[in-house]
Amino acid sequence: MEDEAEIYDGIRAQFPITFGKQSKSQTPLEVIHNATRRTTATARTVADRQSASSSHSRNVEKDKDFPSLSSSSKSWLESFKNTNPSSRNPQNSSNSDSNIGVLIGPARPLPDSNSAEDAMIGPPRPTTVNGEEEDDDDDERMIGPPRPPPGAVGSDSEEDLDEEEENRYRIPLSNEIALKGHTKVVSALAIDHSGSRVLSGSYDYTVRMYDFQGMNARLQSFRQLEPCEGHQVRSLSWSPTSDRFLCVTGSAQAKIYDRDGLTLGEFVKGDMYIRDLKNTKGHISGLTCGEWHPKTKETILTSSEDGSLRLWDVNDFKSQKQVIKPKLMRPGRVPVTACAWDREGKSIAGGIGDGSIQIWNLKPGWGSMPDIHVAKGHSEDITALKFSADGRILLSRSFDGSLKVWDLRQMKEPLQVFEDLPTNYAQTNIAFSPDEQLFLTGTSVEKDSTIGGLLCIYDRVKLELVSRIGISPTCSVVQCAWHPKLNQVFATVGDKTQGGTHVLYDPTLSERGALVCVARAPRKRSVDDFQAEPLIHNPHALPLFRDQPSRKRQRDKILKDPLKSHKPEVPMTGPGHGGRVGTTKGSLLTQYLLKQGGLIKETWREEDPREAILKYADVASKDPKFIAPAYAQTQPEPVFAKSDSEDEEK
Repeated sequence: MEDEAEIYDGIRAQFPITFGKQSKSQTPLEVIHNATRRTTATARTVADRQSASSSHSRNVEKDKDFPSLSSSSKSWLESFKNTNPSSRNPQNSSNSDSNIGVLIGPARPLPDSNSAEDAMIGPPRPTTVNGEEEDDDDDERMIGPPRPPPGAVGSDSEEDLDEEEENRYRIPLSNEIALKGHTKVVSALAIDHSGSRVLSGSYDYTVRMYDFQGMNARLQSFRQLEPCEGHQVRSLSWSPTSDRFLCVTGSAQAKIYDRDGLTLGEFVKGDMYIRDLKNTKGHISGLTCGEWHPKTKETILTSSEDGSLRLWDVNDFKSQKQVIKPKLMRPGRVPVTACAWDREGKSIAGGIGDGSIQIWNLKPGWGSMPDIHVAKGHSEDITALKFSADGRILLSRSFDGSLKVWDLRQMKEPLQVFEDLPTNYAQTNIAFSPDEQLFLTGTSVEKDSTIGGLLCIYDRVKLELVSRIGISPTCSVVQCAWHPKLNQVFATVGDKTQGGTHVLYDPTLSERGALVCVARAPRKRSVDDFQAEPLIHNPHALPLFRDQPSRKRQRDKILKDPLKSHKPEVPMTGPGHGGRVGTTKGSLLTQYLLKQGGLIKETWREEDPREAILKYADVASKDPKFIAPAYAQTQPEPVFAKSDSEDEEK
């Protein structure tokens, strides 16, 4: 066996190392995640702390002296600039007590043994008496390295604070990928409960379906749907079992699709000529929002611009289960702009177009009268409502640029109002973190503003802003979600020309989802994938068989030209006037007036035809113009009959 191995090694040595089947080189995960890492400017959370901002401004001024050094090098140099030179000189160490606060690192041993104990920095040797430590100089001794002086702290202090803040809340923000494909803003988002499939709906009338398990690093959707032609997609919602999803568009009919995007049914539309909404079989105007029941897989909730909320059974698309008409201050139809279930599916919340918030508890014999009614919840239309899991908190988002936190036990006044949250889209929503200690919402880009779309995160307990995360410099953030199983943050962005879904994750905190598809390299194209473009032979495309171009327009142009067409003159027809055939008699206004005034007289009716001809006889005989001159010599003299007046008299 050893001889065969030696022979094999000897033969193998004659071939190059690259000979034979090579193993595929795999890119390390660290390199892959570094490619998707967010930049420092966007990854750093911007907390509203006055102290941090002021210290940062001071540090920036100091950093201008060393533009090419790293932050750690700057802080190291600053520590030497701010310390007393005598502390670094062992000969001038008599005032060592005053230098303890600014000296960094262990000092050199001092020659004076009396002051050595006071000046020594670092853990001293334990001096024990009968197994017990001496407590004489505990207050004067410093155990461990001292704190750095305030002047020696560089710009890293703010970064450390932000990192500690992020680590405390465990917000996955280090990496980012974008699911693109839409041509307009993405207005709807839904992630199934397992976190494997993502749905995104847009103002470009389409729904795109993404599968993390089957998607590679190109991040392309595996299916594209157009639920209703010419209608924006406004809401998407998965069923509790994630086998179907609800699609709500700007039309009056919601649709149900299966997990693979095949249409299962479409709800019926109501009669728009029936005035009472409770007597209609369905919505009669465009839908605004829709959500699947969190526990029951047969029930869904929809809201519409016709001013009603309706409960549907997905097994019967021809009828509805319940019609809810909100309470209004004055009669009329006010659109319902938002709706939501609570965690257990026992309550329904609706945001009305007049700014009111109404909540109905599902109980035996319940009707349209709301159990909780907040007349002036917001000053403008409400874009989203969200219940907390424990059923104590209700969040509301509105066009008035505010987010309000309500206590469901006391709804007269909100617990907290967060302002300066501009929104331009009616689908801007709110989302909770998995542990519901945080809640987040997006902001829109205002006109003539330098701030892009932000994702604002708030603390539920302290009711304060935790961080603002820059998602896009030019696009608005509309929908957001924080998936509990993946621990990844989803945010949809877009404007009039583009749209996409940004996925924020952290390789150390997140699971599956974006981590799976980013690490999967796209398959290389092989020879089998090559397809030659088919060459279509069309004999009638050859010049020999090609039809002559149509010259009808040219022929019509020639016919209209009298010179090119050699058209003969049209003979004059019709009555004449003044000895000319074909001339009109009084077609002009002046001729009509002259005729009516007696200036143009028609005398031919009163004259004798024979006398009218003979009055030109003398002129024709003396000065002939036409036929007479040719026959002047040969033409006999005309002999006219003489009147037999005498015979007639007799």
